[in-house]
Amino acid sequence: MKKEKEYAVIVDDVYKDFKQYYDKANSLKEKLIFWKRNENELLHILKGINLKIKKGKMVALIGTNGSGKSTLLKLMSRIIYPSKGKIEVNGKLVSLIELGAGFHPDFSGRENIYFNASIFGMTKSEIDKRVEQIIDFSELKDFIDNPVRTYSSGMYMRLAFSVAINVDADILLIDEILAVGDQHFQDKCHAKMKELKNAGKTIVFVSHSMGTVNEFCDEAVWLQNGIIRKYGETKEVTKEYLETCR
Repeated sequence: MKKEKEYAVIVDDVYKDFKQYYDKANSLKEKLIFWKRNENELLHILKGINLKIKKGKMVALIGTNGSGKSTLLKLMSRIIYPSKGKIEVNGKLVSLIELGAGFHPDFSGRENIYFNASIFGMTKSEIDKRVEQIIDFSELKDFIDNPVRTYSSGMYMRLAFSVAINVDADILLIDEILAVGDQHFQDKCHAKMKELKNAGKTIVFVSHSMGTVNEFCDEAVWLQNGIIRKYGETKEVTKEYLETCR
């Protein structure tokens, strides 16, 4: 059991299925007249995933669209749950998966910092101590008291990322949202992720940029059709992946 504590995330024989409905009936009348509208197909998104991510590692999830990367990340973050199998997380976890999740469009950026950080488990006094640090990193000082519905997608991402990295979590899960920002802020985020990694944090992120993956990650997990095609040292995995994409 002690050996298992070396791992930040343990994915044990995980399956995830979704039902896809075809022309779903919206009323009782439609259900009676168009009874075939309730037909559905079970989509097998993940098929027996086994994965152990060591603490302090930076790991990329790679693969083509529809391979199950984002689904696996959402399962790790407990936004959704497995159809079968289990996932163990050892440490405080924050996720940046859906851009602006937890933000209220009619409230200001400052107010949303408090809402979002409280969702991640921070107390008001803890947020008070870090709010200026969060604003400074986001570079949104001139807009921080404006409603977030007036923000661009890049501004949303800046604020969401700035909150997440200041929660002092052990594990950070990131989807491809970093691609939303401009080059300056992407570089700033990458530098911050390196800093967090050097501080012993575990980072798991989805990326289609093999350059970024090779530069920052210790390991890569290649997903294909809902299974792990290869998991290991980053350059070895990305090389084989890119060869199949040609």
